Amino acid sequence: MKKRIDRLDGIILSLLFIFMGISIFCIYSATWMNPDYVGAHIRMLYFYGLGFIVVFAMLFINYKIILKFAPLYYMAGVGLLIFLYFKGDTINNSQGWFSLPGGLSFQPAEICKLFMILLLAYFLSKRNVELLNFTKEVMPMGLMTLLPFMLVLMQPDLGNAIGYPVIFLVICWVGHIRYSHAIIGMVIIVAVSGTMLYSYVKYHDEVKQYMATKNKEYWLDRIDAVLLPEQASEKSTYHMKRAITAIGSGSLQGDGFLKGTSVQRGQVPYTYSDSIFVVVGEEFGFVGSSVLLMLYFILIYRMMIIALNLQTKAGIYVIMGIASMFLFQIFENVGMLIGIMPITGITLPFISYGGTSLMTNMISIGFVLNIKVYDDVEL
Repeated sequence: MKKRIDRLDGIILSLLFIFMGISIFCIYSATWMNPDYVGAHIRMLYFYGLGFIVVFAMLFINYKIILKFAPLYYMAGVGLLIFLYFKGDTINNSQGWFSLPGGLSFQPAEICKLFMILLLAYFLSKRNVELLNFTKEVMPMGLMTLLPFMLVLMQPDLGNAIGYPVIFLVICWVGHIRYSHAIIGMVIIVAVSGTMLYSYVKYHDEVKQYMATKNKEYWLDRIDAVLLPEQASEKSTYHMKRAITAIGSGSLQGDGFLKGTSVQRGQVPYTYSDSIFVVVGEEFGFVGSSVLLMLYFILIYRMMIIALNLQTKAGIYVIMGIASMFLFQIFENVGMLIGIMPITGITLPFISYGGTSLMTNMISIGFVLNIKVYDDVEL
């Protein structure tokens, strides 16, 4: 056991403790004046405590053993996503949650991303090819990604749904997809995206009328807030505008802890969870925001360094999949609050309040540390 502890990555562990401190302080600032969420920072501390227990517990078993059961995890995750349509709770127009005792909730879309990463890594490690074949590797992996992607998109949960194809693309790239296939794929993505964007703008009124008949017009409101702000309603742009104003008001050094006007007056929705970056921006300013983003950079960089020094391909695939998951969540969460991405229900890793999100992230880090410890240990 001592040998395993000695091989742990001290930098990543230190970052987790720093993230915990930032999270607790920011959640406290966002909730201490709100009677509905008083004590949320204490619950987050409990979540972190459980998360650290899970991380260290994972050191007792070689990740290669865990990876053998990846298909079962994936099937269980997909099963939960399907079961949501029968027993799931709707929160913020998304039927993506299960209620748990004690007022807690569980969001399968979060953990299912990790299950998909494990399955893709397991599949590629079994194939053990130098270059990915389109029909034998890329297409099967695409189908493995498409199923949970569509199930999450139908909830609807656009933020988490987009994370699935992002992970797929990164693992394909790390797995050595042929350059010709990559170029063709990029051309198709650009062509389809461009066509959809042109059609959306040109036939905007018709699309809006159709979505209204399906009671899904709030999807378009979030997209309009970024693409067509002049046509968007005041209600659809309120969240983004208030977030941009709050972050901008923080200026260089911020207004100070517990002194952010927008945060303390509740002018920005969900500052304890999805919008927690607003707390950082308004109360700690550009300096505080930059420090947080730098900490994320160090985390991703450290994960890549570990991956580059591994002997097993499976470990590389898992770590790069996890890194891409974190990177996308950071980009989407911060981007939606500064006006470059649509508002979606996606958390800021390790900082936002949320047990499912944090536990998924802590388990993911557990895999990273486990892979570093057991990389050269044969079963």
